[in-house]
Amino acid sequence: MSAIPPIDRRALLLVDLQNDFIHPEGAYARGGAKSADIAALPAKLKPLADAFRARGGLVVATLFTLVPGRGGEPIVSPHLKALRPFIAKGDFLPGGWGQQLVDALAPADIAVEKVAFSAFYMSRLEWVLRKSGIEHLTVAGIVTNGGVASTVREAHVRDLGVTVLQDGCAAFSQQIHDEAIAGLRPVAEIATIEKVMAGL
Repeated sequence: MSAIPPIDRRALLLVDLQNDFIHPEGAYARGGAKSADIAALPAKLKPLADAFRARGGLVVATLFTLVPGRGGEPIVSPHLKALRPFIAKGDFLPGGWGQQLVDALAPADIAVEKVAFSAFYMSRLEWVLRKSGIEHLTVAGIVTNGGVASTVREAHVRDLGVTVLQDGCAAFSQQIHDEAIAGLRPVAEIATIEKVMAGL
């Protein structure tokens, strides 16, 4: 992997750490889709987010969003509807409580709405990063095999450096998380929160 640039050209990218995914009153909790590993992430990542800000790096949050369509019903991709049939009107609503970054990590310096697994798909993420002089992403969030993996691979093909926080990401099973991390090794550095903190 190439050398990591100075902190003012780096961003901590928080993938989908939102109320509707994580909060006990969010959409996923109401639907029974819970994970202790996912719930633990905000507290684990807060010291790193604070350190990034203090040293001049950016904290960027991606916010999965369900855009209201006809009658205000959310536009949900068929694969997601099949996977999470409990998703309802008002969940992940633009500007709504459920769509927002969890309080423990808020506010992000920059927040970008996303509508698919990859945060780069049909979003302004790359534009914001380039305009902010960002050359390297330290990626954390959920789920390792979905939003994290898709975003990391797209960052790689856009010639952005990437470090994935092995203990700063989670999935709904440890095995799936481990397999996703292994699959990202060819396109990203894999590190721990402690290692990145020490390098700041």
